[in-house]
Amino acid sequence: QVQLVESGGGLVQAGGSLRLSCAASGRTFNSYTLAWFRQAPGKEREFVAARGWSGARTFYADSVKGRFTISRDNAKSTVYLQMNSLKPEDTAVYYCAAGPTFTSVHARYDYWGQGTQVTVSS
Repeated sequence: QVQLVESGGGLVQAGGSLRLSCAASGRTFNSYTLAWFRQAPGKEREFVAARGWSGARTFYADSVKGRFTISRDNAKSTVYLQMNSLKPEDTAVYYCAAGPTFTSVHARYDYWGQGTQVTVSS
């Protein structure tokens, strides 16, 4: 069992930066792929980024590539999402997720946080 709690969301102007954190509890944290997804009002949940259990593999959605960076600190059981050059279209609730497979498919993730709101003003 893994519990995930996100933090770091907020309101930022376009072009600004935010760093999201996701603290995990559960002794199997280090064996899971960790990912970030987001969901805007009226839209389906979409993949943002994933990082494999060893930290060596990363995968980004095309829409955030070059602007967002996912990292993890296994010693702290925390995954981060550094978001730079934010755009109004990045506005969404951001969720962290943990699962056994390195994938962008949200149905393959077993554990989810409660979400944190990110709002980017133009």
